[in-house]
Amino acid sequence: MPEADLQNIALLIDADNTSPRGIDPVLTVMAELGQVNIKRAYGNFAKNNLQNWDKITHKYGIRPQQQFDLTAGKNATDMAMTIDAIDLLYQGKVDGFGIMSSDSDFTPLVTRLRQDGLIVYGFGSTKKTPAAFKSACTRFIDIDALIAGASDEPSPGKSKKKDEKQTIDEELVALLGTAWKAANRDEDGFASLGEVGLIAGNRSSFDVRNYGFKRLSDLFDAIDQFQMERRDDNQYYVRRLR
Repeated sequence: MPEADLQNIALLIDADNTSPRGIDPVLTVMAELGQVNIKRAYGNFAKNNLQNWDKITHKYGIRPQQQFDLTAGKNATDMAMTIDAIDLLYQGKVDGFGIMSSDSDFTPLVTRLRQDGLIVYGFGSTKKTPAAFKSACTRFIDIDALIAGASDEPSPGKSKKKDEKQTIDEELVALLGTAWKAANRDEDGFASLGEVGLIAGNRSSFDVRNYGFKRLSDLFDAIDQFQMERRDDNQYYVRRLR
């Protein structure tokens, strides 16, 4: 199902494993998919470290799902989230999911949801989240990067400069280079930026926000290995230089 057609979205939050500070930017991202009509946070809210969720749940209309620690070493939160997600899947009323967690235990759940053609956005800490969970998601977005971006808005009309490349590594350049090579190119080697981004997204859980950028054009503009130009049709085109 194309992302533009999605309407009813569910956001399931592993409160034991994520920060309430990320709720606002996460909901902003989820608005790309449609209306986030289902918002649930799971955890043992009797714990001191989850007390900050109290005001957040009321502010954003999130329904807290209390899960007591019935047995040491067993995570009731994960089980409750998984059961609810599968229930929503079989009810057939949800078009897409957001999963806020850095826990690899949700990898099979994400894989199962995607097998039914649902879009699944994952939100967690890049440093803590295993690669398997990130790869399973349609998009995986670093919550820390979202929080930093929301608190450090650039001035209107300004974008990242080419010397701001501390988060751009060779793996990313290789991914974008492979996507450019697979795209349709003209005689000068230029490919549509939108097509390159679509191919990169289909090959991985790639998202520009993980690298501190809001638009794909800003990211390519910051990478010396690519040249980008805007044409008369008001669209961006890109080619690899080296």
